[in-house]
Amino acid sequence: MSASIDQVFAKQFQSEVHDAYQRMGSKLRPTVRSKSGVRGSSTLFPIVGRGVAASKARNGTVPVMNLAHSQVECFLSDYYAGDWIDRLDELKTNINERQVVANAGAYALGRKTDELIIQALDTAPNQAVGTAPGTGDADGLTRAKVLLAFEMLGAADVPDDGERFAIVGWKQWSQLLQIQEFANTQYVGDEDLPWKGTQAKRWLGATWMPHSGLTLNSGKRFCYFYHKTAVGHAVAQEVTSDITWHGDHAAFFVNNMMSQGATLIDPAGVVRMPAAE
Repeated sequence: MSASIDQVFAKQFQSEVHDAYQRMGSKLRPTVRSKSGVRGSSTLFPIVGRGVAASKARNGTVPVMNLAHSQVECFLSDYYAGDWIDRLDELKTNINERQVVANAGAYALGRKTDELIIQALDTAPNQAVGTAPGTGDADGLTRAKVLLAFEMLGAADVPDDGERFAIVGWKQWSQLLQIQEFANTQYVGDEDLPWKGTQAKRWLGATWMPHSGLTLNSGKRFCYFYHKTAVGHAVAQEVTSDITWHGDHAAFFVNNMMSQGATLIDPAGVVRMPAAE
């Protein structure tokens, strides 16, 4: 076997893994503030405080806002997803084993990316829980609870600029579909289904999506209403693959890997909607 064949195999496989990760891997990465090309084991996300406008006297000096500056540190970790591809198995099967392993690796790393972002969301302190009907811990994802979260984001001056997102569990998605304002096409038309081919729609100025990986704690599913800039996701190494031939196994070992991390940047920009499940 020519050595160049292995090189072609490796390049093609890595391309397939990268494409699969971009296409099917992570659902939440586009919904947060993502930074690529990080060098080192951690990175900093800067936070700038609010400015206050003031008047000045004629010919007087312009008042200084004295903005508060702070930073949030995001630590990165390395993750791997590997498997064997037997050289002769590829000749005996009707499926493309390389593509199957590529997709499986991309899915695994994509789930890990979402897991990191969900862990960051779980550290948010604000919860849409109240005493009004439909807003208690024993309630599911009700219209009242969603509107309470909406009010909390507004009261915190979180921008309503099209960059708000809401992530819910599949049971909660079914509950939302029982809310007329969410399900009825008279309220949410086809133009408000932003990502064709996936379950997502726009409502209350936010993009809503179901996700199977949200935390289930003591009978409550943690759903979230948040702004994109409130959560940071950092990447030191994008998804890449390393493929080596092992003669003693008569197989290729395929290792997919990445280095990423996530952190909560602005607690005021995230509201948890715990829903009984």
